Amino acid sequence: MRAAFSVADHFHGEFDESRLAEWASLLRSRLQAPSVDLGVLFLSPRWAPMAREILDILRVHGRIPRIIGCSANGALCNGHEHEEFSGLALALFHLPGAELHLLHFPAEALGDLDACRPWARIPRPCRGAIALADPFQTYNDAWLDRWNLDFPGIPVIGGLASGIGSSDSSQLYIDGDILEDGVVLAALSGAVSILPMVSQGCTPIGDPWTITRAERNVIFGIANRPAYSVLVDTFNALPAEERQRTQNNLMVGFASAEDRADHAAGDFLVRNLLGVDPRHGALAVGALARPGQTLQFQRRDGDAASADLVRCLERTRAALGQRKPIGALLFSCCGRGQRLFGKPDHDAAMVQEHLGPLPVVGILANGEIGPVGPSCHLHGYTASMALLVRD
Repeated sequence: MRAAFSVADHFHGEFDESRLAEWASLLRSRLQAPSVDLGVLFLSPRWAPMAREILDILRVHGRIPRIIGCSANGALCNGHEHEEFSGLALALFHLPGAELHLLHFPAEALGDLDACRPWARIPRPCRGAIALADPFQTYNDAWLDRWNLDFPGIPVIGGLASGIGSSDSSQLYIDGDILEDGVVLAALSGAVSILPMVSQGCTPIGDPWTITRAERNVIFGIANRPAYSVLVDTFNALPAEERQRTQNNLMVGFASAEDRADHAAGDFLVRNLLGVDPRHGALAVGALARPGQTLQFQRRDGDAASADLVRCLERTRAALGQRKPIGALLFSCCGRGQRLFGKPDHDAAMVQEHLGPLPVVGILANGEIGPVGPSCHLHGYTASMALLVRD
């Protein structure tokens, strides 16, 4: 697939040095630009043992001075999703007028963010960042919280890598280096920005409510009633067909901005409903809850996820206006795909339908990173996309 400033493709089959070198050279020749400013690489775990050799081949024959990437069990490329992924997916980007800063933060540094000052080398104003992270570390929420403090309102989009075989390790790539933990970050400043999109795949049900009693991740009171009673009444008020679709697909949404008078789909940070306690009227949720927060129950299924993605893509198309994106990175949860939608290529094909033809590369991730409201979060079951846009 062609574009003026980006190109993406999938190399599959058995590893062959000469064939890969020829493919990389051909991919570079398709880029209608004088230089490659950034390569984004996703490598299947089966090919991970050859990662260093592959990086050398791509950098030389693709003429790619800067690369970020990670290992991934599934990859997205242009309009296709390769759920049984073998080989590699690669995108080349020319970013005219942009300043690009690639950084790696090892796991031990993320454990002490005050000491490591992780963003010191990123010049202001930052226009957004791409992040690829180790799925086995515990610091992803912490460094995102710090990002939100230091770069308020600036989007970071990305995903968590896949492990290698049965081991609790993954691979992250930055230029010619192979890393096993932490976060790899590509930060942009200058004339290229990131337009983010996060589709959480849910439809709000019932009404928004105010939490009146909560302790950590347990909600005891909603609107001065037992939280469990409010959930039961919300479910029972649904039409019979919706009740059937909602059963076993219930989630909880927390308003991303409390100053809004009205809340709609996309205004909530969606988290898991972990359990219920009818005796005490309590709900356990996958987030810290506090009194005063606005909450609305959500339904997640294939139909809801498809409808939400259409809404998000339409908003993104409107936000673009007359600008044409350079290319995109798409991080779709490994729990989506055919198991959720019952057909292949759902998310990737829909991006092309609404925004294409557009070079896109990405992964089926173990967790997705992106903004909801003014802050960036780690998600599950979402489709999170970064459009690289020339201003």
